[in-house]
Amino acid sequence: ERAASWRGASAHFDLLNNSGSMPNDDAGTLQGVDNIEVPSQRLRLFEAWVEQAWGESSLRFGLYDLNSEFYANESAGLLIAPAFGIGSEIAATGPNGPSIFPSTALAARFHTTFDTGMFMRAAVLNAHAGVVGDPDGVDTTFDDGALLIAEGGIEGDRKLAFGYWRYTESQDDIRDLDGFGNPVQRDAQGAYVVYEQPLNDAEGTRAATAFLRAGASDGETTPFAGGWQAGVLIQRVFEARPDSAFSFGVNQGLLSDGYRHNLIDLGASMASSEIQIEATYSDKPLPFLTIQPDLQWVRRPGGDRGIEECLSAAAIGLGHLNP
Repeated sequence: ERAASWRGASAHFDLLNNSGSMPNDDAGTLQGVDNIEVPSQRLRLFEAWVEQAWGESSLRFGLYDLNSEFYANESAGLLIAPAFGIGSEIAATGPNGPSIFPSTALAARFHTTFDTGMFMRAAVLNAHAGVVGDPDGVDTTFDDGALLIAEGGIEGDRKLAFGYWRYTESQDDIRDLDGFGNPVQRDAQGAYVVYEQPLNDAEGTRAATAFLRAGASDGETTPFAGGWQAGVLIQRVFEARPDSAFSFGVNQGLLSDGYRHNLIDLGASMASSEIQIEATYSDKPLPFLTIQPDLQWVRRPGGDRGIEECLSAAAIGLGHLNP
């Protein structure tokens, strides 16, 4: 504003450089156990957008993570299983995944809040995700069409929101072929609901917040017909440790019929879903260090009855410097 008399504008840039092994492959799950794993380890420009605000409304344009606002709730943020970030039925869509971690896409997002406490937001995103640092860089052609998404509801001390998404271009059916042996083209779309509710005094010791989310897709273009996630976050678990937090969550990924029958044809004994349970605790033993042990149990990894149940344990250390 001082430099150019441009009022109500802000800009945001976010760089990522993730490394490490691939525990999702070791666990053999479809939904994964580690929400910061990347298929290729490289420096990326994750987000780069400009936002113009006026009153209670704003418009963003640029490389934008749709899960920063859509299909998201704060009380699920401590859990590290990917399904607690965004529903698997939308995370598994698009030619290169939707515009979420680790690669976003060019997008335009509109948000407004009403006097009644209601909100509404909508976005148009390039269906082909890609950022500076990815092999093909940022896609500006929109040759694969766009992902349209909208969400509305109440957001404050508690949240109740409903969302709907749809791709403008038809997607390949996960199983059915036409007379020429090519995948039948289907409309890829889905809907979801997010509910979040404080259970006691949000400012007191052991402040607890519960959440429940559920989503459904067309069930023909992805391995997931839908799924649900539920859990609780307890903050300030110990009065003497204000940064202590505990979270427990359960999620179930419901497999699509096409995906299941593809694997049944290969001899697998397929169930209808994959179930995960996670418990995690976070604390700061030092002002610049956060430690978070995490325990996950997966029933029927990949939905395959022939695979033994998976137990995953991790201890995460996050360091930061205070300015």
